[in-house]
Amino acid sequence: MYAARGTMQVTTPRGRWLVPPDRAVWVPALSEHAIDVLADIEMRTLYFDLAWLKREERSASLDAEFVVRVSRLLHETILALFDGRNNPGRTGLLVRLALLELHHAEDSATFIPLPQEPRCRRAAEIVLDDPTGLHEIDTLAREVGTSARTLSRLFSAETQLSFKSWCHAQGLRRRSKNCRRTPMSRSSSSRLIWAMRASRRFHTLSGRSPARRRPRFAMKEGS
Repeated sequence: MYAARGTMQVTTPRGRWLVPPDRAVWVPALSEHAIDVLADIEMRTLYFDLAWLKREERSASLDAEFVVRVSRLLHETILALFDGRNNPGRTGLLVRLALLELHHAEDSATFIPLPQEPRCRRAAEIVLDDPTGLHEIDTLAREVGTSARTLSRLFSAETQLSFKSWCHAQGLRRRSKNCRRTPMSRSSSSRLIWAMRASRRFHTLSGRSPARRRPRFAMKEGS
């Protein structure tokens, strides 16, 4: 699934991706998924014949969903498949080229893992349903019927993130979604992904957002 223009959100049981124009999402056949359109988009979806796909060498690497880094070549290949030229030989070559260009994105800045354990999943859904709220882990733990210590341990085990880091990540995605209500160029979306990745790395290392580390200046009397 690829949006040549605009931004979409793709949700699977594994997690949620915010997908700008320089990313796409591979979803295996028969996998549960949902697409939310966040801005005016030009969307292209490629469907691969399962029998044909199983004969390809890399079919085993396509058993799970993942974010695709959309190269210039893949971008032009996808658009060429929808240009209306009905030539079976050309179409076959383009489909094979598209498959060869399905490279995993190296960053996960736009991905939010979703826990599978029922109590942890319910807590995550409460946060996602009210993304602007202040969610304390003690309050959430009581709502889902467990202790704060257990919920914290479950979040770390299920998402590889602490509860605080997970909430920070989903908050960063929410702010980036608001920025993407208008169409964004590929270069602009790349810079935003870089900024999101840098912010996540900073928060992981320091436990604080970059904004909270800005120096504060006080005016002295008489200055």
